[in-house]
Amino acid sequence: MYDNILLPTDGSEGTEGAVAHAFDLAKTYDATVHTLYVIDLKEVNAIEHTFDTTEYTAEFRSEGESVLEELEARAEDAGIEITTVLEEGVPHEVILEYSDDEEMDLIVMGTHGRTGLDRYLVGSVTEKVVRLSDVPVLTTRLTSPE
Repeated sequence: MYDNILLPTDGSEGTEGAVAHAFDLAKTYDATVHTLYVIDLKEVNAIEHTFDTTEYTAEFRSEGESVLEELEARAEDAGIEITTVLEEGVPHEVILEYSDDEEMDLIVMGTHGRTGLDRYLVGSVTEKVVRLSDVPVLTTRLTSPE
């Protein structure tokens, strides 16, 4: 049923449920998980008038590489085939384009990523992907600690 599962991530706590579901589905269906970290160019552009964004972009890239390396290690420990990709752009656009280009069967995303008012109910990126995706999108909620 699922051969390729796309797991967009920003490394936040809100994506942990999505990671668990994506890994579980990958084990069940012997699927490959494609993890995608998108450096949000809107955030970079918002500060470029204040100072040189080269260092800021490098920090995002470093953070993204770290997140992807951690997920790669976790997948390898679990015996799951994984592909990691770091891109720059508008997150929902990059996610949808990657999904189409790489022929994903399913996208698994958390409903809450980075904090912010525009991500209060459902993450704005997740909402756009759900509305525009040609493939099923499984969303996971952020669970509160008990």
